[in-house]
Amino acid sequence: MNIINIAQAGIITDAPSLAWVGMNVLNFLLLVFGSIAIIMLVVSASFYFFAGSNEKTMEKAKQSTKYAIVGIALAMSGMIMIRFFGQLLK
Repeated sequence: MNIINIAQAGIITDAPSLAWVGMNVLNFLLLVFGSIAIIMLVVSASFYFFAGSNEKTMEKAKQSTKYAIVGIALAMSGMIMIRFFGQLLK
């Protein structure tokens, strides 16, 4: 009798789907990686600003800026793809 009451309460049917959980995990990971890329962009800009006339430090700052921009682009395109596939799964 207790199992019937639990089933009628809607506990089992209200559970989130696997696709919903997966989408939330991927959105969280992309948010974290996008935030790290933006922080790296700020850090590399400060390295470039404080490099002065040191060419080696300026080249490292330029290279890390390129990597940060690629990371931001990848995170944004990942978010777009996740949202697109999420709409297909609904």
